[in-house]
Amino acid sequence: MSAKRDYYEVLGISKTAPVNEIKSQYRKLALKFHPDRNKSAEASEHFKEISEAYAVLSDTEKRKLYDQYGHIGVDGKYSTEDIFKGASGNFDDVFSDLFGRSGGGFESIFESLLGRGGGFGGFRRQKGADLLYETSITLEDVFHGKHMEIDLHKDVECLSCKGSGAAPGSSPKTCKTCNGQGQVRQTRKMGFASFVTVGPCTSCHGQGQIIEKPCKNCKGSGITKGIRHLPFDIPPGIDTGDYTIPGEGELVSDGINGDLIVRIRVLPHSDFKRDGGDIFYDKQISIIDAILGKNMEVPTLEGVEKINVEEGSQPNTIIKLKGKGLPRINSRSRGDQYVRLVVNIPKKLDKHQKNLLQEFGKTFD
Repeated sequence: MSAKRDYYEVLGISKTAPVNEIKSQYRKLALKFHPDRNKSAEASEHFKEISEAYAVLSDTEKRKLYDQYGHIGVDGKYSTEDIFKGASGNFDDVFSDLFGRSGGGFESIFESLLGRGGGFGGFRRQKGADLLYETSITLEDVFHGKHMEIDLHKDVECLSCKGSGAAPGSSPKTCKTCNGQGQVRQTRKMGFASFVTVGPCTSCHGQGQIIEKPCKNCKGSGITKGIRHLPFDIPPGIDTGDYTIPGEGELVSDGINGDLIVRIRVLPHSDFKRDGGDIFYDKQISIIDAILGKNMEVPTLEGVEKINVEEGSQPNTIIKLKGKGLPRINSRSRGDQYVRLVVNIPKKLDKHQKNLLQEFGKTFD
């Protein structure tokens, strides 16, 4: 294993940086490397690294210990779980601002770092399977946003025991081996430092509790098959792709819920083409209107808009309707609508029309 980098170097700050600067820098880096936003192979490891650095440097006591003794001072006193749990309030503050409900708070971050098969080591909780829901939406839905309500056939909390796994009238007993922690610690002394390792309790299998009388309905798991009615909002400006609703996947007894992956496909539109927040519309005009000019109306996603076709407009002239495009996701700004003038040139003319055009052409000789 390669040696850990200096926490200040990881966040790109000086050793005298105040707390507000540490938080601000972590926000920027988290926005860049959060696995839900950055799908590159390296993003997850970068996210773990900056999160561990932030967990230590945002905590006054841990930062002081780190400044005095470096990594060995922090790792010798705290397990990885302790480091992150101690900074839970700091993570919640950052991630509620950055990602809102869908981005997850400390629980989501902690599970991502320690429970999703990677982490920094230590005790790992089992994670439920992710679920996939596919849907198609229109360009109008992209413009306005869309409220959805779906029924998911999945594992749900057992109603008989209310998820405890114990038969009605009884309750789980606290494991005496781990005192309800679900994990046991072992401390090894090496020289002047003590190293703490954490592993699941073998008596309760990491549950923290022992069920003496299992629920007959769920056989002690606390989980049964059922239907979960889930309302959620598709925000304006969304594009084709996969979006995650954390914790709405399959349940795991005393573990980490899986996620719901919402796969969205934006349907092609009969009139408009899309490029990010901008939309494009072809306006068919006659050769006479192109020559003489004319005020016209064109459709937009929020109604009709007037445009002025100037005299002598050439084919493929572009008229920009500022701010008439799509909302940009997670932003108050909007794209533009571009109207392309498509000049229709008649393929067949009668004799009279040809004579008129010939006479008209002589005026340019």
